[in-house]
Amino acid sequence: MGIDDKVAGKAKEFEGKATGDKSREAEGKLDQAKGDAKDAAGKLKDAAGNLIDHAKDELDKRRAENAAKDERR
Repeated sequence: MGIDDKVAGKAKEFEGKATGDKSREAEGKLDQAKGDAKDAAGKLKDAAGNLIDHAKDELDKRRAENAAKDERR
């Protein structure tokens, strides 16, 4: 996700260091931080999706168990 930002940021940072342009260097570091934030957001989104899927599976399992109990009565 954020790999593009990280790579572009690293290049800008390098360019800034090579030319002595502190602004360009800082811009590169900011782009890298954006990339890290995007990666973290993606991981959080995946984890939330997995949690929701697990909760749905558990709910389906309990409904099936309750339906089986009701049939035995």
